[in-house]
Amino acid sequence: MSELTKWFDSRRTPFELIERLFEGDASSAAIKVEEVQEGDALVVRAELPGIDPEKDVDVSITDDGLHIRAYREERAEQKDKHSYRSEFRYGSFSRTVPLPEGATADDVTATYKDGVLEVRVPVPAQPSPPPSSKIQVKRG
Repeated sequence: MSELTKWFDSRRTPFELIERLFEGDASSAAIKVEEVQEGDALVVRAELPGIDPEKDVDVSITDDGLHIRAYREERAEQKDKHSYRSEFRYGSFSRTVPLPEGATADDVTATYKDGVLEVRVPVPAQPSPPPSSKIQVKRG
């Protein structure tokens, strides 16, 4: 069976084929995130459907940024009168999001609801730049 034939296996549902076209193979896809500034916090939302956030997610902050790591295991069975099909996919996913200058792990919160992990990172107010003053240059 050619690689193309395996990819377009007729036993796959149309939804599975569309998912593979737009998201790639789930075992190698990165976590999709959305980053927004809300007031004095950077809010990062990550799509992580079908996981147990207490067991399968690790969120940490280092000098490199906000690290999100997750593990997913998905199983599907399909039984009918003349056939049986079982499929499972599993894998690790990770994403690192750079943080604004001055952001620390202090007061960071993470919540999970409806397949979306939301991490709120307080961002310190940027100090205003010192006022500039013009220095006159004199001929010597």
